[in-house]
Amino acid sequence: MSCAIVTGSARGIGAAIALRLAKDGFDIAFNDISEKAFEDNDIVDRVRALGVQAEVFVCDVSRFDKCEEMVKAVRERFGSIDVLVNNAGITRDNLMARMTEADYDLVISVNQKSVFNMMKIVTDVMRKQRHGHIINLASVVGVYGNPGQVNYSASKAAIIGMTKTVAKELGSRNITCNAVAPGFIHTPMTDKLTEEQRNAMLSRIAMKRYGEPEEIAGVVSFLASEDSSYVTGQVIEIAGGLSI
Repeated sequence: MSCAIVTGSARGIGAAIALRLAKDGFDIAFNDISEKAFEDNDIVDRVRALGVQAEVFVCDVSRFDKCEEMVKAVRERFGSIDVLVNNAGITRDNLMARMTEADYDLVISVNQKSVFNMMKIVTDVMRKQRHGHIINLASVVGVYGNPGQVNYSASKAAIIGMTKTVAKELGSRNITCNAVAPGFIHTPMTDKLTEEQRNAMLSRIAMKRYGEPEEIAGVVSFLASEDSSYVTGQVIEIAGGLSI
């Protein structure tokens, strides 16, 4: 059985990705910053009901030492790490003139540094296996920018550059590294928007609706499969025609 680590997978897009990969036959190493994040949902039970193994690994992925501990524990539990999905992320939105240094640093640490941490540690495992798939969650705002999100945009733009670089570094080891760039996806984050904000966003989307987490998970499923064995260094926008 193959194993997939999905960071930030207690809810939202991360949980949808974990569920889809479980349907594909992967054992799932769930991750979030606290055990409490899993208390108000049944995502782990839903995955286990599919006949695969699943465990929760609590870890602050912005900390390199904690990532090392988690990856070691995942290897001991599952034996291999075949897929890494770097999904963990936060927002601390504000116009740059009002944004605090602390909020900038926190978003960069959680969103960007975590990706470096996990890729560096997990690829040590994948190189020895001589195979693996890495999928990073970027965002359309990392491509086009977005007022009020200079920290988030910076973190996601950096992930795109990191993805392309790691794809070049590890391609000869049969390790692929790709990114998906979601647009406006229906999650607890978007539920907090005002009606005016929602309408403004929808007016820019060709399909005139939000995406669903399951639609992100479907593309991740492809990138985690052998059907994508010759796809690497790509950034796939999943945004309902936002940019056309």
